Amino acid sequence: MVINNNLKKAICSLFEVHADEGGVQRVVTPLEYPGTKDLIVVRVRPVDGGFVIDENGEAAFYSGLNGGDVESEAVGRWAEDLSSMSPVQFTEDEKISAVANDEHLIAPYIFRVAEAAQQLHAIATARADRQASDFKDRIKQILQELASAANIELKSDVELPIAGGLKADHVLEIGKPLIIIAATSATRLLEAEVIYMQYRQDNKPGYVLAVAESQSVIGKKQYERAAYYTNKTVIFNQDAFGKLISNEMANVH
Repeated sequence: MVINNNLKKAICSLFEVHADEGGVQRVVTPLEYPGTKDLIVVRVRPVDGGFVIDENGEAAFYSGLNGGDVESEAVGRWAEDLSSMSPVQFTEDEKISAVANDEHLIAPYIFRVAEAAQQLHAIATARADRQASDFKDRIKQILQELASAANIELKSDVELPIAGGLKADHVLEIGKPLIIIAATSATRLLEAEVIYMQYRQDNKPGYVLAVAESQSVIGKKQYERAAYYTNKTVIFNQDAFGKLISNEMANVH
């Protein structure tokens, strides 16, 4: 099985792709291991009937270098949840991988593996729990009030009709569905970009609006890049967000 040119262009627009020996595609993602400047690299390996997507065990390796413990109870619980809730697994050889039997799954699975690599590193090297942000709650409250006032259906935590099982935080059911992604991290913002690319590739109606918690949380470079790979990306502002959504509801048909 060979990756076709259109799919390779779609992948390359989000990631830096290098051809290695044996048909392996080495994908340098824009994501970094938490607290480091090491970019997450994912490999796409052709096998009989499909592709194996993995990070070559580097997440566990970097975790160890940074004093982490990939054999901790927290990592064990995370690995169990990962295998039951996603196509990605953390295997006994300490490698994060997924198997794709459809070319359309390659791009979202690259993201899923990179996301899991970030999670493993963060959990293995965690020192203290972070206080949860109320950012997503504020977005939901504003959307619920606007949807109720306009008598428009609002769906939350929606699995989208595209390859990879990616989810939207919210969808406003207007003429062209308004797909809202609450970007609490650079990883989540990248997911918004993957959703946008999948909708374009599949010619599905949908307007992807990414709302970033702050530029410091997602990174200046990633924020600037996202403007080209979503319909719109903005930084959340409590006072301006409601007006923005009202305008989008009026303009998106």
